[in-house]
Amino acid sequence: MTEFYDNDEEELTIENDAVLTKYKTAGEISNLVLKAVIAEIVPGASVIAVCEFGDKMILDETAKHYKKDKNLKKGIAFPTCISINEVVCHFSPLRSDPIVTIKTGDVVKVELGVHIDGYAGITAHTLVVGATAENPATGENADIIIAAHNCAEAALRLIKAGNTNEQVTDVIQKITESYNTKPLEGMLSYEIKRYQTEGCTDKQIVLNPSEAQKKEIKNMEFAVHEVYTMDVFVTSGSAR
Repeated sequence: MTEFYDNDEEELTIENDAVLTKYKTAGEISNLVLKAVIAEIVPGASVIAVCEFGDKMILDETAKHYKKDKNLKKGIAFPTCISINEVVCHFSPLRSDPIVTIKTGDVVKVELGVHIDGYAGITAHTLVVGATAENPATGENADIIIAAHNCAEAALRLIKAGNTNEQVTDVIQKITESYNTKPLEGMLSYEIKRYQTEGCTDKQIVLNPSEAQKKEIKNMEFAVHEVYTMDVFVTSGSAR
């Protein structure tokens, strides 16, 4: 998204009501699209069809907002990705790629993101295809999903002014161990800003850090008005 951004513009934070509203709108649309995409994840569905469905819905929904401001950019901050089983994340195939079909029992990770004027709402969800309240996931699949859910809930409560990134790392490590699982080694989360969803900041949260990351990632405090994306990936495997 950075091609839309003028670095000379003043950087506004969520202290500004207009910025906060744009973040909230992006988040609301992200969750709306996520719910619709989850409904498309059924046995026999093709991954590319689901991804195209999600991306189209993002564009359709964002088009309904801020219609009067013709110069305001809005739309896809992160393309719809459908990653199955051992594929960790970020799988959004091209039309020329081989068709991947969703099957009963697959562990499916959904990611997508919406932006309004460069302020992004990124969301994700994991499900086991075919699992229901009457026929729930069991075994390792159930363990990794409940572990990831509890890690995400803990992170939401810990990412606040005065706390540190190391606190988040340590708590997630303890939660995953209690389910005999592990965070994916080296997975990074970032402070985000306008037209910037990752990478361009030294404010990072690392899960299960490698030896190199233990030396490189700085311990830092979260500050008022900062915005973060939090990626939680949990595995029953080697974590590498």
